[in-house]
Amino acid sequence: MSLDHIRSLQQKLTENEAEAALLTDKLNQRYLSGFDFDDGYVLVTQKNAYLVTDFRYIEAAKAASADFMEVVAPERGTLFAFLVDSLKKDGCKTVLLEEETLAYAAFGRFVEKLSDFTVKGGASAILNALRLYKTDEELAAMARAQTITDAAFAHIVKTIRPDEMTEIDVALEMECFMRSHGASGLAFDTIVASGSASSRPHAVPRNCKLERGFLTLDFGAKADGYCSDMTRTIVLGKADAEMKKLYNTVLRAQTEAIAAAREGSSCFGLDKIARDIINGAGYEGRFGHSLGHGVGLFIHEKPNLAPGVSPDLLLKRGHTFTVEPGIYIEGLYGCRIEDMCCIRPDGTMQDFTQSPKELIEI
Repeated sequence: MSLDHIRSLQQKLTENEAEAALLTDKLNQRYLSGFDFDDGYVLVTQKNAYLVTDFRYIEAAKAASADFMEVVAPERGTLFAFLVDSLKKDGCKTVLLEEETLAYAAFGRFVEKLSDFTVKGGASAILNALRLYKTDEELAAMARAQTITDAAFAHIVKTIRPDEMTEIDVALEMECFMRSHGASGLAFDTIVASGSASSRPHAVPRNCKLERGFLTLDFGAKADGYCSDMTRTIVLGKADAEMKKLYNTVLRAQTEAIAAAREGSSCFGLDKIARDIINGAGYEGRFGHSLGHGVGLFIHEKPNLAPGVSPDLLLKRGHTFTVEPGIYIEGLYGCRIEDMCCIRPDGTMQDFTQSPKELIEI
């Protein structure tokens, strides 16, 4: 997987009249090396690829990446000498840095230390474009992550004790389940929001007993570094008529948006489908976030399915995206339903999420 990513980057370097890219962003490093580490660099030239780390990571880095890139740990104080030597050896003249994530001072330091070369931005735009299109291997990792996430939802529905557990208890139960069933990590901090807190789309789990009413669970696992993302809203107790209307409106909005999603669909148009249904049911202004976002090594990537994007932004092969409409009544309650989907490399649309969507009352 990573070797293909390196080759794609090398091709983009040629197209951008550059000979090298020096990567400091941890997710971009992971994308190219297949290795998670906290201190180091990935240098890709048109001829070679280097993972530059230190003694703490060298053994694990070699095990993960040595088959397709040179793994090195320069002596302390010799990092820039190594970079300069490698760039000269590979005949590099222009080096691209990550203009979006590299701090201004750090950017200036690289320009100073690599003064023998033309150093400029441009690497972020290239990596963002490459990471937008997932391969079959990347999609398989995301499918594994979602399988774990679906299992965690089934587990919590069976084991939740509304009169005994806190929101934090529920979050920990799901997180422990995902980790013990194969997750390499959590995709993001788990959201557990009960009762009145469910009106807050990104509520933080509280150390208080679960409130009756809507319970929103937004969570995801990682598999091989790739994220999953799903939300389900259930009811603790019995739903009244208004809660059922609200839930069914969200479900209809999501169902129709997913049904319309295919290769060539407008991201703006999909958001509009869901938003029009919610507004038409009397909840105008209650759906305050976008319909969805891309997913990959990071939980929020492109493309965005939102009212502010260009109508010309279309779903393409390799795109992943969430579909997550919601309705939120401030101070009362809220509901969100989210699936993670993709347009596969063969052009078919796939919904990774298999958890049920009928209203669950516990």
